[in-house]
Amino acid sequence: MSELDPKLTFESFVVGPANRLASAAARRAAESPGTSYNPLFLYSAPGLGKTHILTAIAHKSAASDKEVRVEYMALEEYLDRLESSLQAGDGERNVYGALDILLLDDVQFLTGQPEAQEMLLKTLDQLTASGGQIVLASDRPPADINGLDARLLSRFSGGLIVDLGAPEYETRVAIINKKAEERGQTLEPGVAEAVAKAPLRNVRELGGVLNKIFATQDLEARRVSIDEVGALMKAQDKAAALSSGSNEFGSFLNDLASTVAVAVEQKEEPWRKALREAIETADRQGFSTLRLEALLEGPSAPKGWQEAIEKFKRDLQRLHEIDNELGRLGNPWPEAAQGVLEDPDRLEEAEALLTSVRERQRPFPTVAEGAQLHDLDGFESMALKAAAQLVGAERPEYNPLYVWSANEDVSKTLLGAVARTYREAYPDLCMAVGSVPMFATDFIRALGEGVAGAWRERWWTVDLLLIHGIQELVETERAQDEFFHLFEALRRRGARMMFVADRPPSEISDIDERLRSRFEGGLVLEIAIGKAVPLVLVEAVAEEVSDDAIFVPDLEGGATTGAEKKRKVRAQPQPVPIEAVQKGGAWFPGPENVIIHWPRFEELLIEELD
Repeated sequence: MSELDPKLTFESFVVGPANRLASAAARRAAESPGTSYNPLFLYSAPGLGKTHILTAIAHKSAASDKEVRVEYMALEEYLDRLESSLQAGDGERNVYGALDILLLDDVQFLTGQPEAQEMLLKTLDQLTASGGQIVLASDRPPADINGLDARLLSRFSGGLIVDLGAPEYETRVAIINKKAEERGQTLEPGVAEAVAKAPLRNVRELGGVLNKIFATQDLEARRVSIDEVGALMKAQDKAAALSSGSNEFGSFLNDLASTVAVAVEQKEEPWRKALREAIETADRQGFSTLRLEALLEGPSAPKGWQEAIEKFKRDLQRLHEIDNELGRLGNPWPEAAQGVLEDPDRLEEAEALLTSVRERQRPFPTVAEGAQLHDLDGFESMALKAAAQLVGAERPEYNPLYVWSANEDVSKTLLGAVARTYREAYPDLCMAVGSVPMFATDFIRALGEGVAGAWRERWWTVDLLLIHGIQELVETERAQDEFFHLFEALRRRGARMMFVADRPPSEISDIDERLRSRFEGGLVLEIAIGKAVPLVLVEAVAEEVSDDAIFVPDLEGGATTGAEKKRKVRAQPQPVPIEAVQKGGAWFPGPENVIIHWPRFEELLIEELD
């Protein structure tokens, strides 16, 4: 294994919005190898912490109480060792197959190496099969690695791909203070803030600036004042360029010196002063100011600088509005908002996030007031009992319940009563009521608006699904496929489902056989033609958010109110007492109806005797 820097641990890694997800995923990979996020693919521009995180995983694994076999190396070393092993006849399994964690850096060098990609693919398959963890790092996302094998791209996409962004102002200040603490240095008030406001590109550049300040303090036995920062940066230019061998880095230091020097000048040109004040105001509010900082680079006033400042302020105001609305709605994806809401250059992403959250939290239509199950006097007793069991049982045996009648309005009457009974029993749980055409239209709308992902989460997290017009699925090829995936998602969650049609599943021609078999795997009941009550759906309207805000189910099984932005434990369904859905016991099975249970569910027989 490559020699590890002892200073690169999770404890020394400063976490901010731009790297929080990467840090959390890396910790999970180190603590529980192979159980999630496998493979974990990290990417960023140079100097933003990829190597630090890989080394931290290795240190964390080595410090574990369990014996963990871990290897950390650059891609070139990995390939050299693998080639040597193959030439010796050992095979790649003997080299990496027994590892618990494999950490590979500089994966972007797979470009133009089809044999190397083939070897990495085999290693990934072996480690995954044995429960090993793979963490890879690159300076670009997998999709941007030229000539990457489609199979590798698929493997990477099947895990978790995370980017590490440049640290924002607060994180830069925290990094400066952390490095000063590690070096036993004390900075004068304002020095860390002045350096953090510079247009940095990565943490390595920040480290070079701090080295100059720390060296000055050590050699001259004094503290560097904020008024000296600009001059020190100018003196650093030449030495930094020589030591790094990079004209780009020397140019960066020139920019840094100019920016910090402006902060301490007594007299400024009006355009510089206006830009600086706008930058400082945005910095205090936690926003990225790279857009305005770029305008300070030139020696003279840039064209349109006043309009640029006004546009910047408008973008900040819009980010404020988006943040407030996300809070009101109860954003179910807080990680997605990290970094986006602090960067006006990512306003388009923030707008897209808001659109998705609006879709995710959009309430379903609900049924109009009317009869509940206990009000259906004289209704088909078998169907009524099955519907009551679907609503009231802790674990419904008849799920899904498929009810059909030549007069579909009759079966829709039962569906409406189920919806009202469930709503009264479980007001805090999520119920979706509608028709197949409504489902298909809703799906087409979501596709057109680019919010299909949020649309799926909205439907896939309901607790009770009530759909009528099932026979019309044959007219919606794409929506039929979506309906199948919805069925499977709800089945895995244990949600309750009831479907209504004008014919049994066996008589719906051209329907997806997967759906037909799943309908028939529940309880299929025919209801005789009789009196029907129209099923009326009304659009649900979200109320103004307050402490008693509309309940919004989320993926974790919790709930959110926008005002408080806090989770509440979702109420678990409790069996509804039989009395709650019974009226006088009239619908209990009489001697003319018998339900016989065999040990196997598929052998359930419903027999009506004359």
